[in-house]
Amino acid sequence: MKKSSRIIPIIAAIAIQMCLGTAYIWSIFQSGIAKSIFDGDNAAASLTFSLLLFVLAIGSIIGGKLAVKYNTRIIVIIGGVILAAGFFIASLVTPGVPWLLWLSYGVMGGFGMGFTYSTTIACAQKWYPEKKGLVTGLIVSALGFGGVVFTPILEMFIKFFGGPAVGERSTFRVLSLIFLVVCTIGGLFMVNPPETAAVSKNDSQNQLSVDKTEYSPREVLKNPKFYILAFSLMLACMGGLMMIGFAKPIAVAKGLAETATIGVLIISLCNSMGRLFWGFVSDKIGRKLTIIILLIGSGCMSLLVMAANGYLIYVLIGFIGFFYGGFLSNFPSLTADLFGPKHMATNYGMVLAGFGIGAVIASYIAGYYKNIAGQNIDLMQPAFIIAAVSAAAGVVLMLMLKIKAKDKTIAK
Repeated sequence: MKKSSRIIPIIAAIAIQMCLGTAYIWSIFQSGIAKSIFDGDNAAASLTFSLLLFVLAIGSIIGGKLAVKYNTRIIVIIGGVILAAGFFIASLVTPGVPWLLWLSYGVMGGFGMGFTYSTTIACAQKWYPEKKGLVTGLIVSALGFGGVVFTPILEMFIKFFGGPAVGERSTFRVLSLIFLVVCTIGGLFMVNPPETAAVSKNDSQNQLSVDKTEYSPREVLKNPKFYILAFSLMLACMGGLMMIGFAKPIAVAKGLAETATIGVLIISLCNSMGRLFWGFVSDKIGRKLTIIILLIGSGCMSLLVMAANGYLIYVLIGFIGFFYGGFLSNFPSLTADLFGPKHMATNYGMVLAGFGIGAVIASYIAGYYKNIAGQNIDLMQPAFIIAAVSAAAGVVLMLMLKIKAKDKTIAK
């Protein structure tokens, strides 16, 4: 198999994932949408973001099953169309029908992203089975880097279309067009490798340590390891999701209004770097150990958020994003290690259900305490204590995960 034929789907997946990265810069929309659509209710506004992440998990399950039945190319393009339609409808929402934002941006956007998210990861893993962690990290790091690229661009569009509380909805329309073009063109190149094709002699030797057993989604649901993964992911992402949704408002409340957008850029950049770095690390020390390290780091950083003053808050935001990114590169790889690559898109979609539930819980908790806090951001401290306790519970769950001997070189 020519190396060039392996690289093309990876490049296409990176371009698509960069577009999906706009999900992780909701923070730049949060305050304006809360004011213009939800009469200042931060919890109601953040529900839009959490709904998108929750439905993303459902979309991943459905998209994964359809990709196996039909093909990855068709499902990715359909996902892009649904995503674009959702954001276009979101651009038409008025304060009289706030629920339409939940339906369009949240539900339709989540379904569209779900169709494209796990299917592109699964496709990339099949082209490079011997470097699952690194390739997964590379693909999902593009999603994080998309936040870095789009943050200043979208801030510019919001300002161009009238400023905060005015320009957000017109900006959704611009994103709709971008999603449609990139997902359609990129989707044309998303094809799986021939099942009988051998990558190379060295690659085959490297794969001997991976469990060759293929688990169907129904079999996975009967496996206790699935529930450990799903609940661990739910607990792991609490701190990161709270900070992603409220990085800018927290920076403003800390007296850094003029540079608050930097917080969004930092968490997006560190999120991207973490996905690539920890994906590479997990190929060396194992997924299980890597995830435990990430949980400990995330929990510790969450406890320190309220103690940080001045520009130090940006350091804390960066570390939380860095650890959070690691979760999103390691859980897909661990899912493929334990349950096989054939049904990976669907199986990881089911694991993502834990992420979706965690997104709803984390966004509600953060929004609730932000409403209480107002400008006294110290009153948000209970939210991040909850995130730290969740991370500690995640460590306990991961210690309970038993890995078969033939998997240990990869997932130990």
